[in-house]
Amino acid sequence: MTGYREVPAPPSLRPGVECGWRVDVPADAAVSSGTVLPDGCMDLVWLDGCVVVAGPDTAAHAVTRSPGSATAGLRLRPGVAPTLLGVPATALRDQRVPLTELNPLAARRTTERVAAGTDPLSALARLTRDLRADRGAPDPAVRVAARHIAAGRSVADTAEALGWTVRTLHRRAGAAFGYGLATLRRVLRFRAAVALLAAGRAPADVAATAGYADQPHLHREVRDLAGTTVGALRRTP
Repeated sequence: MTGYREVPAPPSLRPGVECGWRVDVPADAAVSSGTVLPDGCMDLVWLDGCVVVAGPDTAAHAVTRSPGSATAGLRLRPGVAPTLLGVPATALRDQRVPLTELNPLAARRTTERVAAGTDPLSALARLTRDLRADRGAPDPAVRVAARHIAAGRSVADTAEALGWTVRTLHRRAGAAFGYGLATLRRVLRFRAAVALLAAGRAPADVAATAGYADQPHLHREVRDLAGTTVGALRRTP
């Protein structure tokens, strides 16, 4: 998407925030369109004068930006946002929900800060700190579960490493990530593949490295999750 760039998360937020990002479309540009790919994360987004929560996606999400528009966001690591928002991730799956529907007070305070001159990305960082102070930090075990699943460990091994039953792991996964463990594994594997393709790796190498059964498996997953081909995805910035 035109003008997209990532910025480091504030040090105090890095345990739960992957990065900040901005999309600035020049005033003399044409309407900008792009696609947000599933990555297992949720975002807090400053969009059109308000805060929007981007839920966990299970397919590509089309986005359009008008000339002269500016959007900012914080990308929260998998499993972090539900604790901060007090809402299970399943309730936000494949949705974009105004924060006013989830926490009107926090939404109003953030809007007031931006109106008073605070940079939107800084206002989102302040919002995240306030939510963490109100609701506490997310359970570190949730992040451990995501790492284990992303690394290809079985559900049984992951549950045992956490001291949970398999049933507990499945229940916690839905609330934390927005979908079951099989879908989480699929999305995180796809995310790894996208990064490898962007780095210029050959599809056959990407399939083997990311954990696909074979190259056709990679091609099928890209069609399902990105709505495009591997070749087109490699050409997309």
